[in-house]
Parts: sequence; C-alpha cells; structure tokens
Amino acid sequence: MQKLNVKSFAFALGVSWGLYMLIIGWLAPFGWGGGFIKSISSLYIGFQPGFAGGIIGGVWGFVDGLIGGAIIAFIYNLCVRKNSQ
Repeated sequence: MQKLNVKSFAFALGVSWGLYMLIIGWLAPFGWGGGFIKSISSLYIGFQPGFAGGIIGGVWGFVDGLIGGAIIAFIYNLCVRKNSQ
C-alpha cells in the first residue's frame, strides 16, 4: 500500500470542507441547510446564513479540514507502515 502525502491530503480536505461551508452558508438564506448551520455555528464562531457568514464558515472549514486531514493522513500512514512490515 502506498502512503499518503500528509500536506497534500490535509490541503485537499481543507479546501473541500472550506468550499462546502462557504456554499452552504450562501445557500442557507434560500432555505437549504439552516439546521446544519445552526448546529455547526456552535463550533464555528460567526458562521451564519449569508455572504459574510459563508466566508467566515469557509475559513473555519478550511482550518478544520486542514487539521482533520493531517490527522487522518498521519493515522493512515501509521496503519500502512504497520501492515507492510
């Protein structure tokens, strides 16, 4: 099995999750994802429906995805190393 590049995986997950938060924040005023934003806004301070809230959620999502992606890739690489020995 091949190991993951931790930085690349973390960046990709950060961009993906950040874009998702941005888009859901911008779509919420039209009735989509309001409950999701309400629950996530307890973690992402300033995240709310609308343009500015979507950008804030996008930044929070990028940081959260970056950290989460690094942790996931690191743990995956540890498991791959143990299985290949």
